[in-house]
Amino acid sequence: MSAQAVPPAPAVHWSRSLRVRLLAVTLAGAAVAMALAGLVLSGLFREHVQQQFQAALQLQLDQITARLEFDAQGQPVIAAEALSDPRWLKPYSGLYWQVDAMAPDGRERAGVLRSRSLWDTSLALQVDALADGTVHVHEMTGPQGAPLLVLERTVRAEGVHAARWRLIVAADLQATQAATARFTGVLGLSLAVLLLLLVAAAWAQVAVGLKPLQALQRAVQDVQEARASQLQGSFPAEVQPLVDDFNAVLRRHGEVVERARTQAGNLAHALKTPLTVLENAACTRPPTDHPQLAALVREQVVVARRHIDWHLARSRVSASARLPGQRTPLQPVVDGLVRVMNKVHADRLVDISVEPSAVPLFFAGEAQDLQEMLGNLLDNACKWAQAAVRLQMQLLPAGSGAAQPQLVVAVEDDGPGIDAAQRDQALERGVRLDETVPGTGLGLAIVQDLAALYGGRLDLEPAGLGGLRATLTLPAASAH
Repeated sequence: MSAQAVPPAPAVHWSRSLRVRLLAVTLAGAAVAMALAGLVLSGLFREHVQQQFQAALQLQLDQITARLEFDAQGQPVIAAEALSDPRWLKPYSGLYWQVDAMAPDGRERAGVLRSRSLWDTSLALQVDALADGTVHVHEMTGPQGAPLLVLERTVRAEGVHAARWRLIVAADLQATQAATARFTGVLGLSLAVLLLLLVAAAWAQVAVGLKPLQALQRAVQDVQEARASQLQGSFPAEVQPLVDDFNAVLRRHGEVVERARTQAGNLAHALKTPLTVLENAACTRPPTDHPQLAALVREQVVVARRHIDWHLARSRVSASARLPGQRTPLQPVVDGLVRVMNKVHADRLVDISVEPSAVPLFFAGEAQDLQEMLGNLLDNACKWAQAAVRLQMQLLPAGSGAAQPQLVVAVEDDGPGIDAAQRDQALERGVRLDETVPGTGLGLAIVQDLAALYGGRLDLEPAGLGGLRATLTLPAASAH
């Protein structure tokens, strides 16, 4: 028989994963930090290079100012050979100087004097209100469309108060811009590599930090699969209180179950004692004047015992079913029940054969409940069998229609069997299909109810031996 299909567990959304949350927050924070660091460092480098470039150009302007002389007519004169930088003489070298005449009415004559590097062009600056000696800084487009940084200042010729001259020094910004671009590219690549290293470090940190949770998960699985009765292992100080509380809950739960079981047993024994007294009294020689009363008492005592056995079994299993840490080996229980059935039904000479499993099988529940279920099935098969009863055992691994491994035990006999129309009726409480066979009619019903409480089931079908095949499917426990 195949195990009952169990729908697959829903996929966990990524937002509920601690690993994803920690990595996402770390990645977002590191990315923002790297972006801000890139912007700040790139801006600082650009500003530093600009300041150094402007300072060098300021020295050139001071040199031009120092070499500026006036002839007898008050016209400016600069000796080219007195300038130290050879770029002044090379056409379009990227370093230029120029002298403009500033008229009192605000008009100007551009390029009264200029460096040879300007060749046949001149720098056209807009009129700027400059105080004498004040330096202004501009950016403009120069020869051949090159970007230039321009420094200018005005001076007056001695003795000629109306004559003002504007001294201009300019330099090409392309080399500076290229250096800044290279620095920004290297900086961006370096920060990207650093970000990857930080992400790898964060991954390692998360993996190490969450590793105790994996150990906790394995400990919980050990409890769930009956390999341990409590969480066992060494856990960090932050997780240990949770483990201690969980183990305390398991202990308290076990104590509650044990008390409930004891109370149910005490109640059953308290009721069975007066019932036994009543039955014994009714079974003695009944008085001739009340024969019907004695029969009624015996009948009601049997009914009461049925109900006590029924509810006692249900209460015991309801309290203990699916408790963590339960694990019962199947083979010893089967061997013990076979020995009992051989003695109980020795007069019928029924051959009970057991087909052993290739691997050890374990039931995820209590031994008493397993004995109750298999005992009822074997007893029922022996009562109806003509000569042979066969018991088979197998393990259905997880994934074969079930979320966890399933234990399947089949008991069949060579008796008359049960018609398909009567199989459901045979599982009803207190129903006996043949009154000539001793019993209370509770055996199969109890098995079905106990199996359901464990999440299993009981199926009835025709047997290969010719009679009835009862297949019991129960949760299996791990062998390790």
